[in-house]
Amino acid sequence: MKKVMFVCKKNSRRSQMAEGFARTLGEGKIAVVSSGLSASHVDPITVQVMSEIGIDISNQTSKALNEFNPQDYDAVISLCGCGVNLPEDWVKREIFADWQLEDPEGGTIETFRQIRDQVKERVEKLIDSLS
Repeated sequence: MKKVMFVCKKNSRRSQMAEGFARTLGEGKIAVVSSGLSASHVDPITVQVMSEIGIDISNQTSKALNEFNPQDYDAVISLCGCGVNLPEDWVKREIFADWQLEDPEGGTIETFRQIRDQVKERVEKLIDSLS
């Protein structure tokens, strides 16, 4: 089973969505964790838009990337274009992708929903490619 790390700046919105989708849609196919260049909090609007589609991420927490060992992961997915800021060991995993999705922070609930749907589509493709 492939292990996936989703990472973005604060681990509070996009990477939390990706973790929620990957846990739910990739159950039994991939193992997943998310983190940020620095830890913060899980955005309550992110929790809300995920619960609208039946995925509960209320127990997920924001974690810092430096708490993890890159050698433990097969795939590293940056969601914010922050790949350039990642330590080299993370970028050189078997699979690395930089999805460069917009940060919905400060946006409307509709913006959060659009980003959620984009994340879902990409996570589904990722799961298919890894399993």
